[in-house]
Amino acid sequence: MPKSPLLPLVRRPAHRTLLLAALTFALSVRMPAQPPAPSNPLLTESTLPYQLPPFAQIKNEHFAPAFAQGMAEELQEIAALTANPAAPTLENTVVALERSGATLKRATGVFGILTGADTNPTLQKLEREMAGKFAAHRDAIRLNPALFARLQTLHTARASLALDPESDRLLDRYYKDFVRGGAKLGEADKTKLRALNAELAKLSTEFSQRVLHEINASLVFVATREELAGLPDAAVAAAAAAAKAAGRDGQFALGLTNTSGQPPLTRLTNRAVRERLMQASLARGSRGGEFDTRATVAALARLRAERAQLLGYATHAALQLEEQTARTVDTVNRLLTQLAAPAVANARKEAADMQAIVDRENGGFTVAACDWDLYSEKVRQARYAFDESQLRPYYELRRVLVDGVFYAATKLYGITFQERPDLKGYHPDMLTFEVFNADGSPLALFLGDFYARPTKRGGAWANAYVPQSGLLGTKPVIGNHLNIPRPPAGEPTLLTHDEVNTLFHEFGHALHGMFSAVKYPRFAGTSVPRDFVEYPSQVNEMWATWPEVLTHYAKHYQTGAPLPPALLAKVAAAAKFNQGFKTTEYLAAALLDQAWHQLKPDEVPGPDGVLAFEAAALKKAGVDFAPVPPRYRSTYFSHAFAGGYSAGYYSYLWSEVLDAHSVDWITSHGGLTRQNGDHFRATLLSRGGSDEAMTLFRNFTGAEPDIKPLLRRRGLE
Repeated sequence: MPKSPLLPLVRRPAHRTLLLAALTFALSVRMPAQPPAPSNPLLTESTLPYQLPPFAQIKNEHFAPAFAQGMAEELQEIAALTANPAAPTLENTVVALERSGATLKRATGVFGILTGADTNPTLQKLEREMAGKFAAHRDAIRLNPALFARLQTLHTARASLALDPESDRLLDRYYKDFVRGGAKLGEADKTKLRALNAELAKLSTEFSQRVLHEINASLVFVATREELAGLPDAAVAAAAAAAKAAGRDGQFALGLTNTSGQPPLTRLTNRAVRERLMQASLARGSRGGEFDTRATVAALARLRAERAQLLGYATHAALQLEEQTARTVDTVNRLLTQLAAPAVANARKEAADMQAIVDRENGGFTVAACDWDLYSEKVRQARYAFDESQLRPYYELRRVLVDGVFYAATKLYGITFQERPDLKGYHPDMLTFEVFNADGSPLALFLGDFYARPTKRGGAWANAYVPQSGLLGTKPVIGNHLNIPRPPAGEPTLLTHDEVNTLFHEFGHALHGMFSAVKYPRFAGTSVPRDFVEYPSQVNEMWATWPEVLTHYAKHYQTGAPLPPALLAKVAAAAKFNQGFKTTEYLAAALLDQAWHQLKPDEVPGPDGVLAFEAAALKKAGVDFAPVPPRYRSTYFSHAFAGGYSAGYYSYLWSEVLDAHSVDWITSHGGLTRQNGDHFRATLLSRGGSDEAMTLFRNFTGAEPDIKPLLRRRGLE
């Protein structure tokens, strides 16, 4: 790899180049007849409590000029930094980088929130237009030789700078970020890298939007109420409303969620309808036409592989994993392959149990993917004498949130919550709470956006609307986003057991963000390796079924009666039920992610070979069990091709190793106590990315991670 030039810093006229670049960027995105700067709320710091973005004032037309001004400002700041004749110091170089780009960060932060959770055609168009420009802007900074020379000078002298641990880590992280971003490449290779980054950004946005558009457009219509036998009345009413909205009044329409499995499959007794729904789900992105993503998948895999090799790595997976706690491709492959065989073996046993029921009922068919959810529930009923629908009347959304999620957090950490209806999010459905420490001091704002809608991408996630920072004096504003189907007007929002679990999981991310107590925004909250970020949130799932917490929130929505102890016992007894399926569907997706991203450029198939490659990869890994398709197939695998988890979908399982070990530790130390919560907060949740992830884990548990608790949890011993 070519060496970076080390000419004296003052001889580099890079500030002139950057000023010209700033003007070019500003002109490239400026639109005519934009409102003057004072009327644009994105151009100034919010005056709302905690600097909550003023969503009600922000309009579509505010974003383009804010992006233009933000990029110009940041490039001017970098130009001034590199033109500084003083020798580089932490303050005038690294901390200056941390402070730079405030307008752009504010504007892109709000834009990212809205394009994920409440998008519209105007924002989607702008998202496509800006993808390449944002990539080029990042490259203008990361590939600036004068800026890198200052960082390199500091990094070389790092041992003699006597920095505090967080500042030392900040310098090291910036230096590595720049190196991994191509700062040591020669000019010809930098030009290639810029082109690759711009095209990858464009393709990733294209993939994300096509997946969302197809989900919204993919309705499975049925003509009669009888065909929806098994669905509750509320679901049937929703299907009738969906059909009417689609112009087919009198019929019924079943929509899709982003995963391969679809919620109605648990209850639908009409097998022909189940087959149609499952097929519609699995075929997404591969049926030709405007939603087909096969060409995009192939192009993303190939270009990522080319970029990795340009940067000196064998594959994209090698590039990505270097900075994760797993570190290497071999480590991840070992983790996934050692679990594949026992998971599939368990799934086959589960399928055999279901087939026995089919045969007793004279069903006359072999259990397939469309049958799994319905017949696994029948097995659950036969084995444990309950099905999950019995739990829903006890899982009303607000009660689960306030009397469950918040209650557990108060017991563990002493924090309290006060609803703030005066502080609005971007959608009327959103809830806002101010969060206080045990001593009454303000800690954070928490926003909840829980309902599904066509303008929202699938899945569940957390966002830092405002990250915590001692340097900038900001307290955290954190949002949780789920996709719970909205019930008909006047009906309560009753959750499935999985949705309850997801509510606790996402709040684990929120706690990670709200408890952040770092100096530099670079390390705030969930700014940790991708394969560590899910770990604290998965730990928080343990409280969903912790007896003291469960009995506090699981009350019948009509009578207020607590969840019967007998039913609670059945929930506990069934904890390992269907784990063969759950582990196999997850592993299949994680293995697909690795298969695509461990390819060299010339090994990537063309668009017509995408599905064949997928089938071969699943077969090679030993997870090609048709009744259990991957949780995401390649053509709608947004985590891998649009969501930042490329070569990183294994992270959930890797994090679960840490999570299961930690749950054992917490349980053995008394469970739901302030002592345990305060210890978790002090040693890990408050530290963000300010130290090595595994150091934080050891500080909390006092040990190296052990896989045995995970194997026990999933019944894979």
